[in-house]
Amino acid sequence: MKTRIKEFRAKQNLTQEDLARKVGVRRETIIFLEKGKYNPSLQLAHNIAKALKTKIDELFIFNKN
Repeated sequence: MKTRIKEFRAKQNLTQEDLARKVGVRRETIIFLEKGKYNPSLQLAHNIAKALKTKIDELFIFNKN
């Protein structure tokens, strides 16, 4: 899975730490999400999308296999 978290985060001038605090996770979680090395729960995906003022399907790109 790919994400556009970094792109949306930059538009809002948020650091990884800022976003992590907003959604209640560690900064490392945001790092892993941005690298596509972690699949978030639906709740976390929702919280991140809300914090970045977008929709889940705009933020996460699911690979079609």
